[in-house]
Amino acid sequence: MSDTNSSGGGTLHRIEVGDEHKGFRLDRFLAGACSDMSRSRLRQLIELGAVTRAGITIKDQNHRVKPGECYIVAIPPLLPAVPQGQDIPLKVVYEDADLIVIDKPAGLVVHPAAGNPDGTLVNALIHHCGDSLQGLGGEARPGIVHRLDKDTSGLLVAAKNERAMGSLAKQFANHTIERAYTAIVWGCPRKPEGLIETQIGRNPFDRKKMGVLRGGGKEARTGYKVIERFGDPANAFASLIECRLQTGRTHQIRVHLTHLGHPLIGDPTYGRAHSLPRAHAPEEELAYRAAAEFPRQALHAWLLGFQHPSLHKTLRFESPWPEDLSNMIDALRGLKKS
Repeated sequence: MSDTNSSGGGTLHRIEVGDEHKGFRLDRFLAGACSDMSRSRLRQLIELGAVTRAGITIKDQNHRVKPGECYIVAIPPLLPAVPQGQDIPLKVVYEDADLIVIDKPAGLVVHPAAGNPDGTLVNALIHHCGDSLQGLGGEARPGIVHRLDKDTSGLLVAAKNERAMGSLAKQFANHTIERAYTAIVWGCPRKPEGLIETQIGRNPFDRKKMGVLRGGGKEARTGYKVIERFGDPANAFASLIECRLQTGRTHQIRVHLTHLGHPLIGDPTYGRAHSLPRAHAPEEELAYRAAAEFPRQALHAWLLGFQHPSLHKTLRFESPWPEDLSNMIDALRGLKKS
């Protein structure tokens, strides 16, 4: 049995131990009674001295509860988010009390870091969501479960509360999230579809880059399928590929496609200079120039599907190609097929 009261800007949860909870660890017992908070947050509150029984502070999360006892959990008011909110336009695909799905444009950094202290998606979400952010770790901030590189466009989901964050994080960890990407690469893989399986970790020769390692990295799996070839089918100039992530390592698709021998067009980190054939018609010149001058990695997260943490149904979202990617594909379709 439990009830809730507000006090001094915070919240007091009064929770009685029933016979069915005899011998439960304190953190486990509280997690069952306070379903809107993660167990890690409750452990944090226990360590901070926010849990009492009969006026006595209990700081041991392994403490065993007994039937008839009553515990008070004092939840302090949410701290202001760090970083601060900023009024940055967002393309919101879906939003409710638990989460928000954004169609991120290329050029927008997801999370503040040393080189990008503000002007990020997190700053934008804090401003946009306002009081609907129910708090993570005691701060009024969104829960970023997965990220897209700065110059990758497409769909991204963020949590608004602890329960949603825990559910989405578990789905990502169990690889049950559906994610598909459109990629435009130089050339065309020999096999029309396949699974790239490697170990990915920090490049030992350049710590700013990731790379395929023989040992010591993390397991990474990317499924791919060739959707369209541009130019001569036997020796394509470029191709449109769909990639589906089975794991979520940093720069995974970019590293895997480079490892396959077909890096993303426009990738400044993992791409390479590409010699262009001589154009025989204006439309060919347009196609070669569109690929050579594409200003970012040609990667777009077009599909995102997951189980909603409260509605208990699958949500599935699709994002059309952004204008820059669509224009390049249209230009590449002008290449003659031998």
